[in-house]
Amino acid sequence: MNLLLDTHALIWFLNGDDSISSKAIESIENVKLKKFVSVASVWEVSIKLGLGKLSFEGGTKFLVDLIEQNDFHILPLTTGHTIVYEKLPFVHRDPFDRILIAQAISDKLVIVTKDQNIPLYKVKTIW
Repeated sequence: MNLLLDTHALIWFLNGDDSISSKAIESIENVKLKKFVSVASVWEVSIKLGLGKLSFEGGTKFLVDLIEQNDFHILPLTTGHTIVYEKLPFVHRDPFDRILIAQAISDKLVIVTKDQNIPLYKVKTIW
């Protein structure tokens, strides 16, 4: 089993935020599991930082450094992901979450997320 961290799970984990569940932390810290962060999450953080809707000391560059320091892997977007994305039902309209869902389906990843809409798709989640 490999994990894909939702954007909020990534930020909460890196910040040591109490909002993240103990099960999510245990899974993220499990050295036997490979952890991925979508490039879409990095993009989402960058957009929110630019709009002033998110505060993350050090900005996007520091976030990428932390991703690498925590041995997380940046998951690029592929044409295969876009084909799955196109076929997703519109249960959840957030484009960034839909990208993560498409990536998880394509690459058989379990999404670490608190988002109640994501499990409505045929994708496994942990929280």
